[in-house]
Amino acid sequence: MSEDRSVSRGLRQRHIAMIALGGAIGAGLFVGSGVGIAAAGPGIVVSYVVAGVLTVLVMRMLGEMSAARPGSGAFAAHATRAWGPWAGLLAGWMYWALLVVSVAAEAIGASRIVAGWLPQVPAWVWVAAFMALFTGTNLAGVRHFGELEFWFAGVKVASICAFVLLGAAAVLTGRTPATENLTAHGGLLPHGWHGVAVGTIAAVFAYGGLETVTIAAAECADPVAAVRRAVRTVLWRVALFYIGSMAVIVAVVPWDDPAVAGGPYAAAIGRIGVPGAAQLMNAVVLVALLSAMNANIYGSSRMLHALAARGDAPRLLTGRGGVEDSGGAGGGALVGAGRAVLASAAFGFGSVVLSLLWPRTVFPFLLNSIGTAILVVWILIAASYLRLHGRRQRRTDRQEQEHGQQQAASMWGFPYLGYGALAAMAGVLVFMLVDPGSRSQVLCTGAWTAVLLVVAGLRRYRRGPVAGPAVAAAPGAAPAVAAVTAPVRTGPGTGRPRS
Repeated sequence: MSEDRSVSRGLRQRHIAMIALGGAIGAGLFVGSGVGIAAAGPGIVVSYVVAGVLTVLVMRMLGEMSAARPGSGAFAAHATRAWGPWAGLLAGWMYWALLVVSVAAEAIGASRIVAGWLPQVPAWVWVAAFMALFTGTNLAGVRHFGELEFWFAGVKVASICAFVLLGAAAVLTGRTPATENLTAHGGLLPHGWHGVAVGTIAAVFAYGGLETVTIAAAECADPVAAVRRAVRTVLWRVALFYIGSMAVIVAVVPWDDPAVAGGPYAAAIGRIGVPGAAQLMNAVVLVALLSAMNANIYGSSRMLHALAARGDAPRLLTGRGGVEDSGGAGGGALVGAGRAVLASAAFGFGSVVLSLLWPRTVFPFLLNSIGTAILVVWILIAASYLRLHGRRQRRTDRQEQEHGQQQAASMWGFPYLGYGALAAMAGVLVFMLVDPGSRSQVLCTGAWTAVLLVVAGLRRYRRGPVAGPAVAAAPGAAPAVAAVTAPVRTGPGTGRPRS
């Protein structure tokens, strides 16, 4: 097994465990779910189940690949090994763009919440303060990031668990007319299956971000164990935090209540009768937004650093070849990743400035341009897994099992569930393309994809011919096998890939 030795090992198992539990819970769930409920009604539960199944399958595939070869490049590195440099460039830059634009959106949302409490302070001051805080935290070292995200994620997990328990108690004790809320406002599917499909799109974006745990796992002492634990808990996390909370919301409050669109969790808590529900949920959403900012600056910086290490981004972002700076109590911040942190945060802050200058044009365009980015990344993950896990890998698996070794976080039903996940994600993209409300997102992301593919083609032309993507080692493969199956590039300006 080959590990990325350019990263520090400052994260602890408890950091990874809590990031896995609550790291991806952000505005997409607390705020964006209102859009999905408005479209699907009670059928939003079906939407979250469908998207949740996709998420579990994608994370299982990603987990198997990451356990075999942990690294800060994560799925971009896997795509490179499976399909060649163009796929790694596309996956890495697509995910980086998704994260840095999300940082801007989260900073704006958080500033508006705090500005509502302290209207005498302009919102841009809070944006600057939040950006400076989390940029500094990520520059201080990965352990500082992990510790802050540990407590942020803890608050989110505790809040959702309390929400589900309170809602379930209200339904079971008859404090809320659950049956009437589910059936008396147009039925279980008030907008039919079309509404469920629109709700599925919102659910997919709410699940996006779970992939960051495989990036973070590369910076802990035992990355394979961290990936295994994180992936094995995905199923019940999806069931409790996402599907469970959606079921509580539509059972406690009518889906067409105007308050749901503004904040479904606050509307549900208000119906249950919790005092100060609106302000309480505002505080929880603020924590979720700040946590997502912190995690997205971290994830984008590590992805950018990995891109630079492969020559797909400016080399100066790798610093002294990505050498660990182990000084200080930060747990080992990367010199190169420090530069990548600054670059990613600068783009995020620039997006905030654009949103202030042209709120109706430029920033909505940025949001649309990454609207389906998570689906592109998921498709590349599934396609890479199916290519890497072939007959040669299964023979290697059998050889290692004879020596008493076991796979970590293996995928079920190979290859059928993998192909099924690919077909389902392609179906979501086709639906978005034909749906007038979602078409612009697909077209904008498609344009961004085309630009990246052109850049990849030009880079290949400059570097010379590529020896074709060799099939990488199977999960749990020995170092020698992993080394000989890495893609080899020839031509000027190329070097051997990291093992």
